[in-house]
Amino acid sequence: MSDVDSAPVALSDAEMHERIVSAVLDHRLPPGTRLVEDKLAAAFGVSRTRIRPVLARLASERLVTLIPNRGAVIAEPTPQEAQEVFEARCLIEPTLVERFLVRASDGDIAGLRGLIEAEEAARAQGDLQRAIRLSGEFHLRIAAVSGQATLGRILRELVSRTSLILMAYGPSGGAPRQHAAACGCDEHRALLQAIRLRIAPEATRLMREHLQRIEASLVFPTDAPPSGELAELLGL
Repeated sequence: MSDVDSAPVALSDAEMHERIVSAVLDHRLPPGTRLVEDKLAAAFGVSRTRIRPVLARLASERLVTLIPNRGAVIAEPTPQEAQEVFEARCLIEPTLVERFLVRASDGDIAGLRGLIEAEEAARAQGDLQRAIRLSGEFHLRIAAVSGQATLGRILRELVSRTSLILMAYGPSGGAPRQHAAACGCDEHRALLQAIRLRIAPEATRLMREHLQRIEASLVFPTDAPPSGELAELLGL
């Protein structure tokens, strides 16, 4: 049962928003899923009027698409959007790592190590949803400690959209798809080593290469639309 199905009554708008975002990050709401106002209102124990601004906020963050006469659906990123998201992350996250190195305490670094260990344990237990969540949290924790609140907010949106992208274009086929949806623990450990040694050029390089590897694992459709005159396409 999803968080949306089991949510307590009378949640705030922010809490409802967070529940839906969490379901996206955990790969429980795939692209194209309809978010029916009546069902959401019943699940959250609120009126439809309370649901609409939450959906509007999600639409502004490009996690939801509002379609006339159909309502809200979880967004379906295009290949171009996917490439743009990773381009943006490659621009933002090396900077966040540099700022993290300046501000991070030994406890902050230990916190990153704890996230990696928790992700590895989740994988070993077959809890892939938790592994995916912890993998994204690794990146968001770096942003939080960096002290760059604006880039941190942007990254949170990008991480959410990355989850949709991986669901849409990750390697096909059950467990391999879910495996690709989370960042590699080994790469996180290599990055953590550079962070622990406070080697900024190495840390930024590893972060950039890490994101580029994830992007390279995406599988985009290769079928091109048919070309030619309509009569020819119809065999006339």
